[in-house]
Amino acid sequence: MQPYSVEIVHDSNALPDLRYENFFHSKEFFLIVERSSGISPYMAIATDSDGNVVGHILAIIRRRGSLFPPYIFSHARIFGEGEYAENADKEAVFAQLMAALTKKFRRKLCLYAELSDVSRKMFGYRTLKENGYFAVPWQEIHQSLTEKAPFDMLSAADQHRIEQLEEAGVTSDEIHATEDVHQFYKILSQFYRLKIRRYIPYEASFAELLQSKHARLFITRHRGRDIGVCACYYTMNNAYLWFVAAKRKTYSRWHPQLMTIWAAINDAHKRGCQNFNFLDCGLPFAKSAYRDFILRFGGTPVSKFRWFRISLPFANKIMQWFFRE
Repeated sequence: MQPYSVEIVHDSNALPDLRYENFFHSKEFFLIVERSSGISPYMAIATDSDGNVVGHILAIIRRRGSLFPPYIFSHARIFGEGEYAENADKEAVFAQLMAALTKKFRRKLCLYAELSDVSRKMFGYRTLKENGYFAVPWQEIHQSLTEKAPFDMLSAADQHRIEQLEEAGVTSDEIHATEDVHQFYKILSQFYRLKIRRYIPYEASFAELLQSKHARLFITRHRGRDIGVCACYYTMNNAYLWFVAAKRKTYSRWHPQLMTIWAAINDAHKRGCQNFNFLDCGLPFAKSAYRDFILRFGGTPVSKFRWFRISLPFANKIMQWFFRE
């Protein structure tokens, strides 16, 4: 295996020119994270003997804490396997980048590290295992936007329901004003406040996304009341549902989750995206109410791995044994 030189950059002023297709490994996203409090970007860059960049991965370390209950810790997050030069040995470069990042996570005392949204289920399997990561089976749903119009993929009942809700005054629109981000974040944080593991960027990060062509925020309203929100990102001509939250119990009559996701899918279709992907449908249990709900939009289930590494050796060993294959 050809050795590469790996450098981890923490300051945007030291970033070289990087080719990218994936938004989560771009200089643009690095700058958004850098300008946000409580989170720090780390770009691992591999170069060959001639100084050419052959691959890079952007990792984010977030500090989390609370006074009640009292706790403080940091964790690392990586979205996707990174970006690579066309002629590069992708697996070999990935191995050296992940080895360097894993050492960085240990030095930064991250409680755990998480890698998700890998393009192929078995990509980097050996490398991640050698670095102490364990694979958790994960469910995604991918929906094509080129085979049929999204409305035609809905059941007759959902088509009728959406038409009725629109007539009743339920609207979903893209957020353009900074003042709407606060209400967006309020709904999102309330929805996820008991989901301890789920990573939620800070409000300032979402405000930064308003300036990006790679992300959009949507909010659903009924007669002036905010009842649902979602965030999507766009890369490689595909749309991805990043976060979704709704006041499902308070406003169940108006189906806020249905209308919010429908607005995002319809918008992606109008903008010419080829696919709309739901990346976080959870563990592939035989029964899942959320997965069944998402499948109503016409997508197809896809089995993936989500990789974790816990810094406490004993806990990590237990999880490696539990999720052994």
